[in-house]
Amino acid sequence: MSGASDRHPDIHWPSGFSPDQAHSFCQAQAVVDAPPELAFSLLTDVPRWPEWVPGLTEVRAGPLARSFEVWFHGHRFEMFPGEHVPYARVGWSGVGAGVQLYQAWLLTAVAGGTHVVTENVVRGPAAKSLAVLSPLSAQRLSSLWVTQLERLSGPGRQDDGAQPEC
Repeated sequence: MSGASDRHPDIHWPSGFSPDQAHSFCQAQAVVDAPPELAFSLLTDVPRWPEWVPGLTEVRAGPLARSFEVWFHGHRFEMFPGEHVPYARVGWSGVGAGVQLYQAWLLTAVAGGTHVVTENVVRGPAAKSLAVLSPLSAQRLSSLWVTQLERLSGPGRQDDGAQPEC
């Protein structure tokens, strides 16, 4: 399991969400066979998340401008866009189900595609409990996001808007 010492030095954290302040922190990374523009496009196409993000079943526009709501394993989270630097970095914060979270993504062009790093900071009573009951669950979730991103952006990807098979 990753710890705060494993954090990527180029990830930017909003106040109160550094890995050192987390009840749960995890990181996943991979090189995906696609340019940063495609990886960024997939990550920021929020309405399509339920098609490929494991456990996420619904997305709706939120009650506040630019906010959105997601249902993850039956729990509602209100999400707020954070950092947004096209083709390089993106992040969002969320509140719900006894947690506050921030998920950050860093995209770097490399030979053969894009090096993708995602890190998650989660705080709150539910995060504390989950860290005790299932210490690897957050790491598995981050790895699943990256695995799905690799699948969608790799050879044979569906650029025509067709729904991927999940």
